[in-house]
Parts: sequence; structure tokens; C-alpha cells
Amino acid sequence: MIHNDVLRRLRYALDLEDARMIRLFALSGVTVDEATLRSLLARETDPSFVACTDAQLAAFLDGLIVDRRGPRDPAAPARPKGAPRLDNNLVLKKLRVALELKEDDMLAVLKLGGMDLSSSELGALFRNEQHKHYRPCGDQLLRNFLKGLTVRLRGS
Repeated sequence: MIHNDVLRRLRYALDLEDARMIRLFALSGVTVDEATLRSLLARETDPSFVACTDAQLAAFLDGLIVDRRGPRDPAAPARPKGAPRLDNNLVLKKLRVALELKEDDMLAVLKLGGMDLSSSELGALFRNEQHKHYRPCGDQLLRNFLKGLTVRLRGS
């Protein structure tokens, strides 16, 4: 899914203003000014459109996690260096952590978005890529999740 679309949908679902979004980027150490933010939120047909990179979306999601859950415990094991490619599965994982969603919550949000999944299908999305039951998260599933999240947080 296009990262810019994920940013736009999250902004709407979570009812975030420009200043708050800039602060979320800053919480993960990335500086974004208002002009850059507007370019990231612009539609693809807008001349000011700038494609959102993996690093930018990851920084926003990490900032969202820090904002909602607090900073990482210094005693926790260090994360491996080098950012992995940000795919739909990782976006879903980061949203699950940031919003503190349990399995039942995830399934309910997906149902609100028009997608019925079983708990084993959902679990397959969060497995390691090398696991035999791993399932890649498709664009439509992520779209339905964001749609369901919007309905849950803002109403229909």
C-alpha cells in the first residue's frame, strides 16, 4: 500500500492535526516541517506530492508508539540495527503495538472494515517470514483495517 495513503488514513482515523503529526515524527528523531508534511499528505495528482519513504512512515509509526505507550525501557534488549523493508505486515504490527490492540480487538476492527478473518489467519500475519504459516498482508487487508479503525474511533 502507498505509504502516503497510510499516513492520510491514520491522520483521519486518529484525528491528528499537523502540529501533532510533526511531534510524532520528532519523537522518533525525524524532523519534518509543515511543508514536507503537506507534501506527504497530498494526493498523487497534486503537484506538491512527495512519496513517503519507508523510513518516514516507520518514524511516524515509531513516534505513535512512543506517544501512546511511552519510551522504550532502557533495560530491554537492543533492537537489531538497520531498518527492515517496511511492508504491510510491519505497518500492521506497529499499529497493533501503538494502539494496544489484542487479537479480539484486531478481529473486531477488521470486521468493522468489512473483512472477516479467523484468529489463525490473523496470527499468520504476525509470524516471521520464514515460518511455514506466514501470510503476507495484502493492500486490501490493510485498507480494510484502516477503514475499520476509522469506524471504531470516529463512528460510521
